[in-house]
Amino acid sequence: MTLTSKEIDTVISEVAGEDVLELVKVLKGKRNISEFKLAQDAKQEINIIRNQLYRLYDSNLVSFTRKKDKQKGWYIYYWTFNDGRVKDLRTLLKKKRLVKLKERLDKEQKNQFFLCKNACSRLTFEQATDTYYKCPECASLLNQQDNLKTINHIQSEIEILEKEVRINQKN
Repeated sequence: MTLTSKEIDTVISEVAGEDVLELVKVLKGKRNISEFKLAQDAKQEINIIRNQLYRLYDSNLVSFTRKKDKQKGWYIYYWTFNDGRVKDLRTLLKKKRLVKLKERLDKEQKNQFFLCKNACSRLTFEQATDTYYKCPECASLLNQQDNLKTINHIQSEIEILEKEVRINQKN
């Protein structure tokens, strides 16, 4: 299954930040491009480009080779975008989200929550008793919230994500 460019951009934004998307557009489909050429093509300062490249490198979205400039004696880095890694990262991000959703579901199922009429604060039973059932923001009375819709919503999200992760692992 091939990812759409929007899905690719979403994954890259999540792991390296939205500001790297322009750099990735310059890098895509090319191999061993000098960081100076990247800065020139992206119309950015070299320091900004290096920062973005390091963030991409932290997630193995880029690889590099370095060569010594014989005239100046410096090392010049040549970068390549690893587009095959995006699919793996997407699955990894979904698994992390799945873990967080399961933790949240557990918390929702094990606790009673209290909410004020203005929905300023949502407090657990213990927190509500500490504030004498008054909202810490607006001081209005807290009422017990029926969180069944929240639980059902989280459960359906978990089911969808689990199905997507299974499909991704087969491909």
